[in-house]
Order: sequence, then structure tokens, then C-alpha cells
Amino acid sequence: MNYFKKILRFAKPYRRYAVLNIIANIFYALFSALSFIALIPMLDVLFAGENKKKVTEMPTYEGLSNAKDYFKDYLSYKVDLIAQDDVSIALMLVIILVIILFFLKNISNYLAMYFITFLRNGVLKDLRNALYKKTVELPLSHYSEKRKGDTIARITSDVLEIQHSFLSILVLIVREPLTILFTIALMLFLSPQLTVFVFIFIPISGFLISIIGKSLKKKSSRVQKEQGLFLSILEETLGGLKIIKGFNAEPIFNKKFQDSTTKFFDFSNKLLHRQNLASPASEFLGISVIAVLLWYGGNMVLVDGSLDGPTFIAYMGLAYNILTPAKGISKASYNVKKGNAAAERVIEILETDSKIKDKPNAIDKTDFESGMTIENISFKYEDEYVLKNFSAKVQKGKTIALVGQSGSGKSTIANLVTRFYDIENGEIKIDGVNIKDITQKSLRNLMGLVTQDSILFNDSIKENLKIGKPDATDDEIISALKIANAYDFVMNLPKGIDTNIGDSGGKLSGGQQQRISIARAVLKNPPIMILDEATSALDTESEKLVQDALENMMQNRTSIVIAHRLSTIKNADNIIVMQRGEIVEQGKHDELIQKNGTYRSLVEMQSFE
Repeated sequence: MNYFKKILRFAKPYRRYAVLNIIANIFYALFSALSFIALIPMLDVLFAGENKKKVTEMPTYEGLSNAKDYFKDYLSYKVDLIAQDDVSIALMLVIILVIILFFLKNISNYLAMYFITFLRNGVLKDLRNALYKKTVELPLSHYSEKRKGDTIARITSDVLEIQHSFLSILVLIVREPLTILFTIALMLFLSPQLTVFVFIFIPISGFLISIIGKSLKKKSSRVQKEQGLFLSILEETLGGLKIIKGFNAEPIFNKKFQDSTTKFFDFSNKLLHRQNLASPASEFLGISVIAVLLWYGGNMVLVDGSLDGPTFIAYMGLAYNILTPAKGISKASYNVKKGNAAAERVIEILETDSKIKDKPNAIDKTDFESGMTIENISFKYEDEYVLKNFSAKVQKGKTIALVGQSGSGKSTIANLVTRFYDIENGEIKIDGVNIKDITQKSLRNLMGLVTQDSILFNDSIKENLKIGKPDATDDEIISALKIANAYDFVMNLPKGIDTNIGDSGGKLSGGQQQRISIARAVLKNPPIMILDEATSALDTESEKLVQDALENMMQNRTSIVIAHRLSTIKNADNIIVMQRGEIVEQGKHDELIQKNGTYRSLVEMQSFE
């Protein structure tokens, strides 16, 4: 229950529905018990008929010890008063009483379910919103260690499990216990001797049922983890379908998926077998108690006459009435155990501490005045440093280019400048202010980002561009498309800027996707532009169009350009050549060519000179 206590804070906005549910459940429990008591006068009329004892005067209450006889005589007096010795009318009256009580019981049940619906669905909505918000807020480093499918499983199936368990909790602590409490009170009212006898057997039954549910949480947790694994495999499969087909790797991924679903099948069977045992076990044990009651109570009626027939039948109805809530509590208990396992996985995400946080006194920086400095930074992803004592300066309006072989640390610079990761040693400053003293939101507002993989979303071109500037007008969007050399092909699409581009922009070519992502950065119009391998995945024709778009975008703008293709950075104000995380050369293009060093070797390998 520890994790459920943490989930309960999501129920606070809906506590009025919880209160109304509890009130409705109190009435349900009360009418559920009273509906069986109302059977006594009806059975009296049926069994006694014309010979039924007539109560001609209002009975007198003589204390708790005589309460049962007072209650029966009072009902008989009222029925006889109205029926006027007509047995048919008397029978009709007690039947109407029973119907009214059962009607009120079921109306209370409906209202209880009506109110709990708002609570359950409200918690589901708010919990998913909180999980999604946390998922977006967590740094990129978190997802380099976690499976995406597992996160999806927690937001979908685990949260749904918690939603079902919330109903179980209110059943567990309010409705069924109250039903049992009211029922036992009336059982004591009808026959204290018989009720004491019942209490000898109920604890034994409860103990046997509890044994069944002990390992349920553990089994449920294994099921949920395995579900996260096969969702991860599915997510990876859809993302890499082209490679899977290209390498005829379908059998490999089929086997991985089938192995996971087989484990899920085995774990689910064990879980459900244990869960399904609860209801028949509790019912069998309950019926065993009823059988003992029939023997003991039957002797009280037939042998010593200490209990009359109608009262005993009503008593047996009440005793059986305990079975349903007892089964409900048993089932709810198992659901809570399953829900607690799901809550543990959900809380793990919500309580994951983000390694990158704004300082309490972080400033909102809205302008860029002089330049950016990178001072002696070192960084490692795991054990090996990918950057060692790296330093650079970028003056406002200038372009700095980072070149080098794969793994030299170029893209890491972009990740650190944008604070996707935090540096371990050294400082990055904008206008002399450490970026750790600037809020992440205002820091990233100063920057535009164009990556090697043009990350686009399954929406229209207009909506993809408005990510850069949500309040942009159509004219501003068209202007950005023109700067990005994307206007002509966009206007030839069926709906122009309102054309949906498919999942990850799949309806467009690679060059078109990249120009859309450049247009998005242009529309944002930030003072600092970061281009991370923006042309490395393009063919020559597309590269030329994209390169022209980049040059248009970079005019009068501070830029950090990371490139494999050296033709994209010839005109940079400063080119930094990197090797294994360290600077080996820097200068302008012509200066570096004359040095006849690493840069010239890179140029000659790509035949751009």
C-alpha cells in the first residue's frame, strides 16, 4: 500500500466524488442488510396464513434484550392495521416493502458507481498527464539507459491497472466492510447465539484465503515488466523496419518478440491462475460456513425451539449476504496487490530525479549581446572522456565550425551547449553568464537546432514549423520556407502548408525533410544557430539546396556548425579540427590548408579542394 499512498495525491482534486461514493456505499450496505430483515413479515404471512398471530395493539419497547420481538410485533401491527385481516393485502404490503428496499439498495449501488467513475477517470487522466510531463522533462541521458517501450507500458497498461485498483481500494475499505458490518449487526439482533457460532469459523476462512494472495504482487510485477519489454521490441521494430527488411532480419526479430510474448504468456497464466483461485476458494469456504449454520440453526428451530422458522430463513439470507462482500474484499485485495506493483513502476518514473535542473536563482536571459565562450570543458558519457580540456570562443555574428572524424566529440559540444547534458568540468558562458545560471527554457529560446536526422512529426507542414514559433502567421511561415529553399516544393503539395507529411515526415524526401527542419529553425529566428551534421545524410543535389538554405539562414547570425562534409564550412570564421576529444588545429580554411596537417588530410580524403 506504500505506493498507493503516493498515488492518492492525484485523487485530491476529486475527493468530493470519493465522499459521495462513500455516502452512497453506506446506504447500499444499510439497504442490503435491511432487505433481508424485511423477509421476516413476508415469511410470517406465507407460512402462517390465516393462523398468523394478530397484533392488535401497538407493542411496547422493553429494552435491547427484547428488541427483536418488538421489531417483529411492530411490523405485524402496521401490516395488520392496513390489511384489515385480508391476507392477500398483507402479503402485497410486505412484498412492496421488500421491493422498495431492494430498489433503494440498487439505486445506492448505481450512485456509488456513478461517483467513483469521475474519481477513477480523473486519476487516470492526471496520472498520465503527470507521467507524460515527467517523460518530456527528463534529460536525454535518461533515455540512453532506459527502453522506450517500458516507458510506454508504464503510461498505458500500468496506469490502467492503477485505475482499476482505485475502485478496489474503496470497495476494500468502505463498501464491502460496511455491508458485512451492518449484516453482522442484524445477525446479532436476530440471534446472538448463532452469530457467536459463526465467528468461530469466519477467521479460519479468512486465513486460508489470505494464503492464496501472498505472492500476487511479485507475479504481477513480472507480467508488467515483460509487457514493457515486448513493447520495446515493437517500438524498435517499427523504427527500424527498413533495416530489418533490407537485411532479411524478420526471423531474428520474430524470435525476439515471440520469446518475450511466451514469457508474458507463462507469467500471465501463473498470475491469473492464482487470481482465479480466489473467488471459488472464498465461495467454497463461505458455503462450508453456511452448511455448519444450517445444521446448528436447524437444531435451534426444530429441537429446542429457541428460533422461529421465518427468522432463521432471514438469518440464513443475511449469512449468505456476507459471502458476496467477502468475495469482493478477497478480489479487491488481489487487485490492490496487482495495482501496487503497477504503482511502484509508475512512481519510479515520477520520482526519478532529473540530473539537469534550474538553479533556484537562475535568470531568464532574453538577449544575446557579445558572444559565447567554452572554457576548458571535459565530459564523459560513461568511463572514457569524449572531450578533454576543450576551449573555444564564438563572437556574435560569427560562425565557428567543428570538424573531425566520427567519435571526435563534435556532437557532444552541441549537446552540452544546449544543456541536453551537463558538463562535469569547465564552463560554458553566454555574454559572460554561466549557462547553469540561466533557466533551461530561456537558454534554449536563444538557440535554433538543425540535426542530422530531421525530426518531424505526423502533422501538417504548418504545425511542424509552428513548433519553432507557436503564434506564427501564414506569411511568416511562407517567408521561412523561402529562406530554407522549401517554398517551391511545398506549394506543389496537394494542400500546400496544410499538407500532412506522415510519420517522421515519411511522405517527403530526405532533402525536403531537412529543408522543413531548417525552415522551422528560421521561423524561430534565434540569435544562435546550432547545425549538427545538417547535410551529412543527403545526396549531392539535395545537399546543394540545403547548403544554400543554411547560408541564407546563417547570415548575420551566430552559428556553431558541426560537419562531416567539409564543403559546408569553408566560409566559417574559425574551423576547429578535433581528434579524440581534443583540438588539434584551428583557423580559417585557407590557413589550415597551408598548414598541411589533419584538416588538409580530411579535405583531400573528401576531394573537396
